[in-house]
Amino acid sequence: MAELYTDKVTQKKRAISLDIARGSMLFLIIIAHIPLFLYMIEPGVITKVAGSTPLDHFLNFLMEIIVDNRARPLFAILFGYGLVMIYRKQCERMGVDEANRIIKRRCWYLILFGAILAGMAGGQDILMTYGIAGLIVVSTLKNDNNKIKKYVFISTTMCLIYIPILWGGVLLGNQSYGLPVALTGQETYLNTMLDRLISIPIIPLFNHIFFPVIPIVLMGIWLGNLNLLIKPHEHIKLLKQLTVGCLTISLVGAIPLVLINDVWFPSLFIAGVAYGIHVLTGFAGGVGYAALFGLLGLGINYNGVIVKAITAMGKRSLTFFVIHEVLIVILLSPIAFNLGAYLTVTTSVLLGIVMWAVTLSVAYYMDCRQLEGPLEKYMRYLTYKKC
Repeated sequence: MAELYTDKVTQKKRAISLDIARGSMLFLIIIAHIPLFLYMIEPGVITKVAGSTPLDHFLNFLMEIIVDNRARPLFAILFGYGLVMIYRKQCERMGVDEANRIIKRRCWYLILFGAILAGMAGGQDILMTYGIAGLIVVSTLKNDNNKIKKYVFISTTMCLIYIPILWGGVLLGNQSYGLPVALTGQETYLNTMLDRLISIPIIPLFNHIFFPVIPIVLMGIWLGNLNLLIKPHEHIKLLKQLTVGCLTISLVGAIPLVLINDVWFPSLFIAGVAYGIHVLTGFAGGVGYAALFGLLGLGINYNGVIVKAITAMGKRSLTFFVIHEVLIVILLSPIAFNLGAYLTVTTSVLLGIVMWAVTLSVAYYMDCRQLEGPLEKYMRYLTYKKC
């Protein structure tokens, strides 16, 4: 059975589905974040830049269908699932109270890591957002799935009510389909220092309001309580249902946004509502992707080099997320190589593929040499040093 394998670094059994999902998720995040630095191209729809060639338009189409507002929910699902695994393990070792303290400590350090990333590098941080989410949902980990499903329903319903209206208002106030890239080409590391420091508390607040993750983290907790990715062989029927059903919802929910400015020219408010629907159906996309990776974990041969490399990156996802964000800033922003002034949609996607492939080879090398991810090692030290 292929769903478990032994981590050569820690000598512990790991779920291959989880690590493949984490490693693949990092590629989606790269592809989602790079366009945010293409500041010399006219804005397209929301955060997308306008394409200038048929290939550009096709890649924008693919990203809106597969990546945008789908990579982040996958991250949230895996984060919630990981909380369940930590909670369960620490409850067995040290009891419920200590398990809660360990998770809270880990979440506070995630917030610290994210603040350093945003303040020092200016990367597109999501660590603070998930650290705060973890602090909010930790008290739910003791509940059974019936209560978790109620929390999912309530939090998702709240988002369904306000997200489309909120984004409709954003575009109405913006007076354009596209949001401008917040770069001018005149930035230096020093003259943006104050902006980066000010952004530290704003980033997680903005994310939780405009791109809510609490419902999705709760969905991850629900999946974790079912052992859906650790024991996928026991849930094949459910995994198939979630994969087909949730990815279908995700696809259908993306169609209105894809049509805007090409074949459909709605009012600005309606365009914002369409983007809100895109955000909300991304919740289903995250669940669908997680279920898909659960199915893939059943049949994948772990001895393959590519699979080993992706799982190696997945085991070190914190380290490589930070590396990717720093590389994106260094390569694309005006404070360093400024490639964001010259790349097109197509060449930016190619850069993302190359970046992921190169760092994938680094992860594979680290795994072969039995080297831990430095941030994972440090996080473990900070989290468990008092235990």
